Amino acid sequence: MGVGRRMKKQAAPEPLSEAHYAKLKRKAGIPVEAIEEPQKKRKMGKASATTGNSTPVSKRRERKAALKNGNGVKGSDKAKGPKELPAHRQGKKAAAAKAPVLEGSDDEEMDDEFANSDLEAGDSDEAPNGALGDDFLGSDNDDDDSVFDSDEEGRARAIFSEDEDESDGEEKLTAANMAGLSAKLDRQMEEEAAADEAELKEAALQTNIAGDKPKVLEDDDDDDDLAAKTKAMLAPDLQLLRTRITENIRVLDDFANLHQEGRSRAEYTAQLLKDVCAYYGYSDYLAEKLYNLFTPREAFAFFEANESARPVVIRTNTLRTNRRELAQALINRGVTLEPVGKWSKVGLQVFETSVPLGATPEYLAGHYILQAASSFLPCMALDPQEHDRVLDMAAAPGGKTTYLAAMMKNTGFIMANDPNRARSKGLIGNVHRLGASNVIVSNYDAREFPKPMGGFDRVLLDAPCSGTGVIAKDPSVKTNKTQLDFMQLPHLQKQLLLAAIDSVSHNNKPGGGYIVYSTCSVTVEENEEVVQYALRKRPNVKLVDTTIPFGKEGFTSYRGKKFDASMNLTRRYYPHTYNVDGFFVAKFHKTGPTPAKAPAGSRGGKQDEDNVIIDKTPIAADEEEATQDDFGGWDEDEDEEIMEKGKRNAMRRRGIDPRSTSKKTKKAEK
Repeated sequence: MGVGRRMKKQAAPEPLSEAHYAKLKRKAGIPVEAIEEPQKKRKMGKASATTGNSTPVSKRRERKAALKNGNGVKGSDKAKGPKELPAHRQGKKAAAAKAPVLEGSDDEEMDDEFANSDLEAGDSDEAPNGALGDDFLGSDNDDDDSVFDSDEEGRARAIFSEDEDESDGEEKLTAANMAGLSAKLDRQMEEEAAADEAELKEAALQTNIAGDKPKVLEDDDDDDDLAAKTKAMLAPDLQLLRTRITENIRVLDDFANLHQEGRSRAEYTAQLLKDVCAYYGYSDYLAEKLYNLFTPREAFAFFEANESARPVVIRTNTLRTNRRELAQALINRGVTLEPVGKWSKVGLQVFETSVPLGATPEYLAGHYILQAASSFLPCMALDPQEHDRVLDMAAAPGGKTTYLAAMMKNTGFIMANDPNRARSKGLIGNVHRLGASNVIVSNYDAREFPKPMGGFDRVLLDAPCSGTGVIAKDPSVKTNKTQLDFMQLPHLQKQLLLAAIDSVSHNNKPGGGYIVYSTCSVTVEENEEVVQYALRKRPNVKLVDTTIPFGKEGFTSYRGKKFDASMNLTRRYYPHTYNVDGFFVAKFHKTGPTPAKAPAGSRGGKQDEDNVIIDKTPIAADEEEATQDDFGGWDEDEDEEIMEKGKRNAMRRRGIDPRSTSKKTKKAEK
C-alpha cells in the first residue's frame, strides 16, 4: 500500500456530488430519481476528479450527527468488503450476526484509503424502516474511528494494512480495563518467576550448588564395594576422581554446614590427598607436604597448574640489541609474541612460532636467550650496579650471569662459578654467544668460598633444590623426592648461604654488601627455614625489601612454627597465581664483619670436611619451643650416619680416598 493520506500534500477535498448520494441510496434499496450526471470510472488507487473521494471535516460531522438522529441519508448497515474490524474495535458489535456482502459493491472503490470505503463502512441487511443502520458512518458509539480525521488530534489511531505486526487479539488499554490488565500482567510475572525458580532449583540439584551435603566418604557398610573399587584403581575413573575432589574441596571450604554427621575434617583431608595422588600421580609424602602450604581450594589450583607448561619466555640481550628491534625481527619471521609484563623491560612471551627459537639468526647472534620468567627475579632483586664485583655461586647454564652482565653494561667483574664441570661448558658457551666480556668462569665447590676469592660487593645464590616449583617442567619430581631429600638439601643450602654471606664485604663501597638467596622450590624447609638459620648464625645480616613489584609474602609462621618478623620481606611465587615457575627470593644486607667465632664457612679459611660444624638444633624462638616442637629438628644418630656417607661419596667423586683421611684424623687425635 502506498503512502497514506496524512503523508500527502493535498488541497481541500471536493464536495460530494448527487451521483454519489444516488449510488448510496441504490445500494440501500431506496428508490431514486434518474441520475443526471454519470460517474466517471477512476483508476485503481487514485481519487476521481468528478466523484469526490472524501468529505470536508465540517460536512462529515454534520452528516454524522444527522445520521445518528435518523435524519440523514439512508443506506445499508454495512458496506465494507473484505476488510475486517480488529478485535478491540468489535466490542459489543461482535455479538451481532454478520450480514453477507452485497454483490453490487464496487471493488475499485475499496482501493482508496479514505474515499468511498470509509463512507461505506459496511453492508448489512436493510433496516425495517428503510433508514441507514447504526453502523453507517456514525454510530451510537462516539469513539468509533471508522472515519479517520487527519486534522483532528486526540482521536484513536487509524488501522492500516501495514499494521500487521499488531495482534488483533490484544486488548486496548482504557481506563475501564486498566486494573484488570495490570492484575493479569502481575499474574503472568508471578508465573514466570515461579517457573524460573523451579528451573534454578533443578539446576542446583544437578550441580550441587544448593547447599546439599555431597557424599564424599564411603559408609562402613560400603566397605566391600570400596575394596572392589580400590582393587580396580589400576585404571581409575578420572572423571569420578575429579568430581569427588571438587566436592571434597567444597565440603572443606564450609565444613561446619556440609560435612556428614560423624565425619571429621581429618577424614576428608585424607580422602582428598588420596584422590590427588591417584589423579595427578604424586607420592603420598610430597602431596601432603605441598597440600599443607595452601588452603584446600588453593592447593587444588596449585596441583592443576602443575599439569600445564609455563609460557615460553625469551630475554632480550641488551648488550647486542633492544627489545623493540628484537620483537620486530622475530615477528617478521612468523613469531607471535608480546611483552612478558610491565615488571620486566627485557622479557618477551612467545605464543606461536613457525621457526625453532633456538636456531634463528638472532639467537645465534646472541640477541636473546631462552630463559624462564621466574629466573629474572633474583637478578632484579640483586640489582647490580656498574663497576660492582659480583659472585654467582651456581651460575650454569648462564641465564642469570649474562643478565647480570647486561645490567652492569659489561663493566665491573662477575665470577660465574659452578661445581659441575660438564655444566660449566654450557655456561661458557652462553657467555661467549651473548657477549658478556666481564665474566670469569670458575669450577669450585661453592661451600669453599671465600677461600678462592672474597670481598665481593654482591652475591647471587640460586641454590640447588628439590624442584617442587618446576613440576610442570620436570614431572619426575612428583615421585622421586623423599623425606631424605628434604633433610639433605636444606643442610646443603644452609652451608651455601653462610658461605655467600661470608664472601661479601660490607664496607667496599656505599650501596654494597647484598646477598640474594633464591630457590625454585615452594617448601618451607628449603626457604624460610634456611633464611631463619642464616639470621641466627649471622647476626651481622638482616633481611631487606627485594624491590620486586609483585609476589606473595613469605611465611612468618607455619604449622605452629614462628619465624622472624622480617620474613614478610621475602617473596614467594606460585604457578597458579602469576603463571610463572614456583620460586622463592630473599635479599640480605650485610651490615658488619663476620664474628670471629662464627661457624662453618667464616673468615675465608679452608674448612676440613671432617671438622665442619653442623648445627643440629631445631629453629625456634626460644629453648622451650625447641623442646616442644620437633619441626626442623634432627635425629643425631641417623643424620650423622647419612652425612658421613655423603661426605665419603663427595670425597670419592673428587678422587680422594676417605679411608686415608680418617687414618690421618685418628693419628692427629692420638
